[in-house]
Amino acid sequence: MDIKRLHVGKRLSEATIHNNTIYLAGQVAETTDADITGQAREVLASIDRLLAEAGSDKSKLLFTQIYITDLANFAAFNEVWEAWVVPGSTPARATVEAKLANPGWLVEVVATAAL
Repeated sequence: MDIKRLHVGKRLSEATIHNNTIYLAGQVAETTDADITGQAREVLASIDRLLAEAGSDKSKLLFTQIYITDLANFAAFNEVWEAWVVPGSTPARATVEAKLANPGWLVEVVATAAL
């Protein structure tokens, strides 16, 4: 069983690759003073970067889980999301309102993609 991990830390790896599937850790913004639009763009850019490093891209996304701290930001997040995803290749998706570990984070996205 061949497992590859990217950006391995003490608590988690940013990505794990197994059986031609890439599993990303929850991606959050480093810029916690940004609004939902800014944080969404930063998170999606992180996903782009990790997928590229693994040898894939957003057109191969299979599933995403989106955790948003306030559903009042749902429409603004979706505007950024819809401009980012590849038309015709949108992944299965779940969105949940949740309290995140850092109160400055407005959104966290977990993604799974094909290699």
